[in-house]
Amino acid sequence: MILTRGARVTGAVLSAVLAVIVACWLIRDVDAMGFGQLWRNWAGLYDVRMRAAPTTSGTDLVLFVVYVAVAVAALRTASAASALVVAGVVTLTVRLPGLWTIGSRRMEAVYSDDLRSRALICAFVAVAATAAMAITAGAGRRPPVDSYERTPTGPGPGAGVLAFLALCAAGVVLIAWEIRQVVRDPEFFPDWYVGGDRIAQYLTGPPPGWATVMLALLCVFAGISAAARARHARPFGLVAAAVLLPGGVFGVVRIVHYDMLEHFGDLPTELQLSLLSSFFQLLAALAALIALAVPGPVRAPGQDPWAGGPGWGPSPATSPYPGQRPGYGYPQGGSGGFGPPPPPTQPPPGW
Repeated sequence: MILTRGARVTGAVLSAVLAVIVACWLIRDVDAMGFGQLWRNWAGLYDVRMRAAPTTSGTDLVLFVVYVAVAVAALRTASAASALVVAGVVTLTVRLPGLWTIGSRRMEAVYSDDLRSRALICAFVAVAATAAMAITAGAGRRPPVDSYERTPTGPGPGAGVLAFLALCAAGVVLIAWEIRQVVRDPEFFPDWYVGGDRIAQYLTGPPPGWATVMLALLCVFAGISAAARARHARPFGLVAAAVLLPGGVFGVVRIVHYDMLEHFGDLPTELQLSLLSSFFQLLAALAALIALAVPGPVRAPGQDPWAGGPGWGPSPATSPYPGQRPGYGYPQGGSGGFGPPPPPTQPPPGW
């Protein structure tokens, strides 16, 4: 199935709206703090006194790129339904907690009433846009008219296995650290996952535990989809790897900034594992991005393991005449196609 032109335009407009919202918050932070200070805050380098509290994180910059890419893909290709769905899923994951965390006492102490009001409005708009994107991707589908309208293709066999290993391993590592967080600091549960006065978070972002668990689930789902070479595997895997990337990049930046590798042997075991996890997260994200960047070959006709219906291509037509090869000759039956009528059942006299 592919998207109609109206659904593609609608999806592109919704993605553009989300991109504009993120861009406005990024511009606000750059104007209030300066890009250098904002970048250091994203990376976790807290050795400089900030002029203002940031409202965004590095994930917002990635989301801006994702929204722009989805809008362009929706306008250029008819097989962008999965891209719209994954953009909506990530948006819902990031913006939904703001509906109940923006009004908390901690937010009131850090951010002004004007900022919180605008953030709440943007959260409602983002959630509504998410629902509209899901409806557009579901209701705007149609079968391709001819072979020139390309349907979605999954990753190749090797790329699918590599993406599966990278994304699923990254998801398992994230879940393991969350289990460690609950065991080490149980007093922060459940605020770590649903928000609260004891947990610091960005104005437009989710609680840290919520964000980590949702990213881990997205990585595992995308990895399994890539192993199955499903049609939606590439957009889901690319977005999961893109959202996974900032954590690895900023983790490595902190390691280099504080010269942790020079004293790696003297560090506690848990901190050593944390440093190794940052490098692994970076490598896993890059491996998944490289593996899923190029579409795989078109599958032979058959069953789609995820959709449970016909595969990626028309089934060979069965010839109604003995000895005629399938797929050759004029259209038969009442198909309404152009060309000569079908031959008579009996030959004319004298033949």
